Amino acid sequence: MIAPASLNDAAECARITMAHARTFSLASKLLPPEKRRAAYALYAFCRVADDLVDQADHDNLGALRIELDGYRDQLQAALDGRPAGPIFREMAWVTRAYDVAPDPLFELLDGVGRDLEAHTYATWPELEQYCEGVASSVGEMCTYVFGVPAGPAMRTKAIQYARTLGTAMQLTNILRDVGEDAHRGRCYLPAEDMARFGLTAQDVLSRDPSLARNPSWAKLMAFEVSRARALYAAAMPGIALLEADAQRCAAACANGYAGILSAIEAQGYDTISSRARIGRLARVGILWNAWRYRAPTPDLSALGHGPRIVWEPNTASSNADALVRLA
Repeated sequence: MIAPASLNDAAECARITMAHARTFSLASKLLPPEKRRAAYALYAFCRVADDLVDQADHDNLGALRIELDGYRDQLQAALDGRPAGPIFREMAWVTRAYDVAPDPLFELLDGVGRDLEAHTYATWPELEQYCEGVASSVGEMCTYVFGVPAGPAMRTKAIQYARTLGTAMQLTNILRDVGEDAHRGRCYLPAEDMARFGLTAQDVLSRDPSLARNPSWAKLMAFEVSRARALYAAAMPGIALLEADAQRCAAACANGYAGILSAIEAQGYDTISSRARIGRLARVGILWNAWRYRAPTPDLSALGHGPRIVWEPNTASSNADALVRLA
């Protein structure tokens, strides 16, 4: 039961989630009420931090850094038992109720803070580090809420799978939002990857619609979509490690975001002039499939310490199918 004094706080976090996260809010309906409340609190915390940084331009970076530092201070106060405002009162509850470690919470704030400094990335490992901060951290937070019945050691493995899923989802966001990010002066696609296909960050930042008709752009995007799908495939075994009442939500999130990759392909990889979206009927199908989802019994002996992905060396090949493999 939610205490009456907390109803308004929980409702505010739910409002933020449902206003901004179609896939996540839909998937969260598959959680039991208390875990859903916790998921909404985590999302609202992350969303407000991200929205704060998205206001950045060359004239207000100093002020936004001060605001982000203040947000960090509010988080620390909440963890210390002195929360202020609906989101941080809910965060104080969720971290206490589910024993959420503070590290991924602060990692998220460090991650979004990078958007106040760097808007380009030279290599995939650099971009992967950014994805870890802004999204793998979220996967780790959610693992505490979702629960891992096999104990702390298995939770450590489940967190590694969840972090890989977070990276896959953030890369999907990047591929979906190329045009929107360029409007903010950001190009997240690794310069090394673009150079392989004869492209540069300036080609993206110019926001020239003709870029989407360049065959090199399609090859680059096919390569990055292939990378994202490899990450999803590596992350999926982790769902079976979660509590049964959270597996369907995790599957809906994973499959919902993976579906964006198909939407990107369906519009000819043009995410410069338009944002790829999953239609309402497709979202209903994802929810239905998630409702029927039953995770296979995990082969614990094969899980190791979590997912391991090996990328082929960065060669001159432009065959996207040959550039990514799982190991």
